[in-house]
Amino acid sequence: MAISLFRHNEEAYRAALDMLSEVGKAAVIHPTGTGKSFIGFKLCEEFPDKTICWLSPSEYIFRTQLENLKNAADGWTPENVKFFTYARLMNLTKDEIGEIRPDFIVLDEFHRCGAEQWGQGVQNVLDAYPTVPVLGLSATAIRYLDNQRNMADELFDGNIASEMTLGEAIVRGILNPPTYVLSVYAYQQDYERIKSAVKQRRNKAVRDKAEKYLEALRRALELADGLDTIFDKHMKDRTGKYIVFCSDLEHMREMMGKVGEWFAKVDAKPHVYYAYSNDPATSQAFADFKADGSGHLKLLFTIDMLNEGIHVDDVSGVILFRPTVSPIIYKQQIGRALSASKTTEPVIFDIVNNIENLYSIGTIEQEMQVAMQYYRMNGEAASVVNERFKVIDEVGNARELFDALNDTLSAGWETMFRLAKEYYEKNGHLEVPRRYKTTGGYSLGNWIFTQRKVYAGEQYGQLDGERIKKLESIGMVWDSVRDLSWKRYYAAAEAYHEKHGNLNTDVNEVTEDGLRLGLWICRLRAYRNNGAKQAYLTQEHIAALDRLRMIWDIPDYLWEDNYHACMAYYREHGNLDIPVRYVSPEGLRIGNWIRKLRSIYNGRGGGAELSGEQIRRLEEIGMTWDNAQTAAWNRGFAAARQYFEEHGDLDVPVAYETKDGFRLGGWIADQRERGAAKLGERAARLDEIGMIWKRPDSWETRYALAKAYFDEHGDLNVPAQYKADGVWLNKWLNEQRQIYIGNRPGKALADEQIQRLEAIGMKWGDRNRQNRSGVREKQSGEAEERGKRTGRPKSSSRMDSAFAGS
Repeated sequence: MAISLFRHNEEAYRAALDMLSEVGKAAVIHPTGTGKSFIGFKLCEEFPDKTICWLSPSEYIFRTQLENLKNAADGWTPENVKFFTYARLMNLTKDEIGEIRPDFIVLDEFHRCGAEQWGQGVQNVLDAYPTVPVLGLSATAIRYLDNQRNMADELFDGNIASEMTLGEAIVRGILNPPTYVLSVYAYQQDYERIKSAVKQRRNKAVRDKAEKYLEALRRALELADGLDTIFDKHMKDRTGKYIVFCSDLEHMREMMGKVGEWFAKVDAKPHVYYAYSNDPATSQAFADFKADGSGHLKLLFTIDMLNEGIHVDDVSGVILFRPTVSPIIYKQQIGRALSASKTTEPVIFDIVNNIENLYSIGTIEQEMQVAMQYYRMNGEAASVVNERFKVIDEVGNARELFDALNDTLSAGWETMFRLAKEYYEKNGHLEVPRRYKTTGGYSLGNWIFTQRKVYAGEQYGQLDGERIKKLESIGMVWDSVRDLSWKRYYAAAEAYHEKHGNLNTDVNEVTEDGLRLGLWICRLRAYRNNGAKQAYLTQEHIAALDRLRMIWDIPDYLWEDNYHACMAYYREHGNLDIPVRYVSPEGLRIGNWIRKLRSIYNGRGGGAELSGEQIRRLEEIGMTWDNAQTAAWNRGFAAARQYFEEHGDLDVPVAYETKDGFRLGGWIADQRERGAAKLGERAARLDEIGMIWKRPDSWETRYALAKAYFDEHGDLNVPAQYKADGVWLNKWLNEQRQIYIGNRPGKALADEQIQRLEAIGMKWGDRNRQNRSGVREKQSGEAEERGKRTGRPKSSSRMDSAFAGS
């Protein structure tokens, strides 16, 4: 079945093909939920004989996209794709990149290529194949928190085949307009803070007026519906799937603890799942959430997963519990509830954390206004399907009262500007502490903080171009105090990296100007590992640190060092059969490391369990999980099984060798000597292919072993410790000598036995032949006397050998 593209994607695909043929580069920038990955898959379908090199931030994203394609295209998936994650790509050698030989390159979520290490891997591929057409797919080209870098310009020279905002997609009816429910949570601290500010006002008239607004605000908040009522009222799909976005791990746990309180009116027993990037159980949790078709409410709590690339078709809505700085992330989170294939109306619950953050929806509304104006001005009014979407403001009165209260408590803008100017003239900057107050009691620090938030679009306020110019004339830096702190420490980290080549600092590292850089880096690792402080440690900040070779996890860092040393060993030797005592040229004991990993994998050693990704990467460079002894046994068993299949038994001659030189006869004898009890489950495997555990203990058997030794070595100078088929061969040969020279009364060798031994080089010792003849005559007489007593004739046939000891 051919892939059927939506009209907007069909137009984008055709435009991209034209651009690829003309300039070799084309970017498609469409919002989350519009099905842009299908544009890349359409390329795979229309050019089945071409190799498509598909690059993506994660294998998980790509696997999910393939599942969605499979469902939409009656099970069809492309077979001409060579897939790599950006992380894996940066580890490929020049030769490995040379083996890709693509006809097209697809960069999925191409804005992520701005990270230095990932970007370098992509650049290596682009440099290796400068004439291969490159198609880029992303919801945005801008890296907002990375100096507003435009990756469409950097990677595609501005060649954009199709671009669409989230607001435009809603206006055109590509995405169904959501119901947007605005509420507030955890406002009590904000209320108490404002109440304290009112009490501190010295001007009685101002204080009295503010107290009236404060009391009205208190009543409005108390009368506002609780979240249990809001969810009950607006969750129309009461057995639907909802994704709940939280700020960090601690916050997520707190929110999950409220499930019984907030959702009981919708479903007394909702199914709760959680997923975050550092949790090894995340993939299974997400799969279970997707597959849950029960008649219960389904809630998936997540921190930073699902922001991009991963889409669930039947999500009924999202719940935003985290204030989000990045426009990319905000729109990606909203996009989880929107899909071009949806026919139902999704719901977005914007449950902000405080009453100062009630304005985020404005970004989408502004995009819609721009789109409508564009289509109408160009005579395409018919393209405007949705002019607005339903916004249910559960805190409208509270917001109006909050604005009025702020206006009452704050001096006029010009008054506060004058105070800011005085502070600047005295201190030379406007890095005013948040809690700073002037001698007259004005909260200048909070006012400066508010101006920055209004400027960033995070808070409502009046800040036109004239006011911006006035503030900048007195040294206003629009970064927040938090951002200024980041810049100072990051600059110190850059200096450290330039000097040392890494960020592997000691915790006590302090810069010349007193910054505790080591402690800062340690805290960043903790933030990354536990999901905390994501407003500070953003994805863009993580990418910036990655450019400085940040070591996020010391054990992982050591693991990577060992892995790369093993990769070098594999390239040289073609396997990972590394001797236990082997040390790499860098001084890494990778032989012992590999042995430890095998023990962990087989459940016999302590240590952190290997991840699926680690196992896959090791197997790519020839890892076998059996230890050397197990591998050797398995080789022997494979040879034994082949012998059984060819001969129908395991009656293997002791000297038998396979075609590739494996001494199967000796191996079988060794298993027989060990015995079934010691071999355990291995004995059962041997029994299945006809193992003979006991064989006749005869002179002939031992002679065959001696002859095999002679045939191989040309003599019978058998080492004292040599063992064949469980027989100490040197000891047996010595015993035959002792019998021959008469030192074993009652035992004798037949002439034929003597001749056969001498034929394979047997040396009887230093005694003279005459002495040996006398012994033989004596032995012959004894034999004749025995014959008279028993009535049997004297014989030197092999019957006599029955009396010969072995």
